Amino acid sequence: MFDNLPLEIQLQIIKKLPIKSLLHFRSISKTCKSQIDTSAFISHYTTSQTQTHLQKHTLVAYQEPGDINPTYISFPDDDETFTQHKHFPTVPLLVNMLKDSVVIGTSHGLVCLYGFYSKTSMVVLWNLSIRKAVPIVVPNVGCGMYGTVVGFGVCRVTNDPKIVKITYIERESDLERISCVPWQVEVFTLSTRVWRRLCNNNLPRKTIKFDWGRVGVVADGFVYWLVVDRIMMDREYSSRNLVISFDVTTEEFREVNLPDSLANEYYYSLSTSKLRESLVVLQHGVDVDNRVISVWMMEDDVAKSFIKVFSVSVGTPVEAYLRGFRKSGEPILQVCENNLPIYKLIVYDPYSKQVDYLGISGVACTFFVYPYVETLLLLDQPNLGGYNETELIEYLDDLVS
Repeated sequence: MFDNLPLEIQLQIIKKLPIKSLLHFRSISKTCKSQIDTSAFISHYTTSQTQTHLQKHTLVAYQEPGDINPTYISFPDDDETFTQHKHFPTVPLLVNMLKDSVVIGTSHGLVCLYGFYSKTSMVVLWNLSIRKAVPIVVPNVGCGMYGTVVGFGVCRVTNDPKIVKITYIERESDLERISCVPWQVEVFTLSTRVWRRLCNNNLPRKTIKFDWGRVGVVADGFVYWLVVDRIMMDREYSSRNLVISFDVTTEEFREVNLPDSLANEYYYSLSTSKLRESLVVLQHGVDVDNRVISVWMMEDDVAKSFIKVFSVSVGTPVEAYLRGFRKSGEPILQVCENNLPIYKLIVYDPYSKQVDYLGISGVACTFFVYPYVETLLLLDQPNLGGYNETELIEYLDDLVS
């Protein structure tokens, strides 16, 4: 009966459907499939689905003792009972073949992982909703005197996924003698599958030091990195913390100053996360007998527009790290009691002090918590899901050669 309706009416109906229903119609109607699989439909559907209609999820990645690959768990982040509805998404073989991988961001329903295949740096874009993953080789990765960080986002205008790679000078002793950083900034756009150099005038200054061990934060169309500016004063370098932002749409960088209490803080006492669609800087400290994590939120990207929204306080026998936030704003913490090697994941209410355990335990430094939504992005990309391990190895070997 649906196929008997005029095509225009069919399209109007399916554009308003949630992902699961849309994929169902795609599987039973050749007409729907031919329309849904076009890049134009995917982009329009992504744009037209407002944040209030998209199902929001929280993705947790972690490793259990002895495991080689991370475990992924998804929660529908819709109410207080979300911990009762765990879902273990089907992990593509391609994702598990990426070694030493870390999640470097989520945007528009895509999860971006960065790691290695063989000895080649590689990014994998993964859409959990449609169980599809796409590999991207990352070229010109710095070593020795240079370091490299990689960021990810989706253009708000074209819905085109982009990867940005930044090369920076590692050591202060090399700042004076290096006048130009090779391949300083390169951007990959999925629609063209081409890496290109950015040569505009607002690239990060060479005194800016990124940290390859820290991932950027993707929020509201920007990628943010917490960095150190190495400033020469009286023939010696001093350091000051700040934030570098990258607009995924315009491909412009900006420097965002921090309040003095954060700018002058010990760099490794700070970390970053995302609260809804705002960047937050987390300040870790100790107050009397408590470990305290202060949450500073950026109201906009004007200099020093950070406000302290709340603090998380736990007893000193408990080691705690803030890994992310629920849609409601409640922080999700990784905690360890009595110096045990296994950490637990909890949801903490900073006002009532109530703690809810998620039933997830894993190895330290392997927890990643990210929000994501359902999306059709990557639907028009080649499907590697049907490849067995031998076929996928051959495909990746050709890709990196």
